[in-house]
Amino acid sequence: MAARLDRTDLKMLRLLQNNGRLSNAELAETVAISPATCHRRTQRLFEDGFIAAVRAMVAPKKVAKGTLVMVGVVLDRSTPESFATFEQAITRLKCVLDCHLVAGDFDYFLKIRVGDMEDFNRIHGEQLIALPGVRQTRTFFVMKEVVDNAPLEF
Repeated sequence: MAARLDRTDLKMLRLLQNNGRLSNAELAETVAISPATCHRRTQRLFEDGFIAAVRAMVAPKKVAKGTLVMVGVVLDRSTPESFATFEQAITRLKCVLDCHLVAGDFDYFLKIRVGDMEDFNRIHGEQLIALPGVRQTRTFFVMKEVVDNAPLEF
């Protein structure tokens, strides 16, 4: 990373990570470069994949998705085919924010946003346990979000 990014690039990434609404002019002024140079550098950060996307962080409670649920999933088989089939199917569930293949007691760990426990119960019964290869799920209702989507440290 260090060979491709200089201090200005790193500062730009940190600033944009904390406030994606910074205008090019504000960003350029903060890092002490011209707006044209700043624009070129920002474009390069996108093109080189250092910035994957820019999007708004919607407040879940404001859109009736205030309940956060973490779900551990165990598949009935641990084969490349069963993993691929599960992964293809899980991408179609819009309630799933994150899906990670993990080591340990579970094969996958899911982060799901729902309106309430009743909403999750419906999704669990109709969608999650019907996913291909699912042998077992273990559900954890989040009581308090202490740190969520913290900026990367670099």
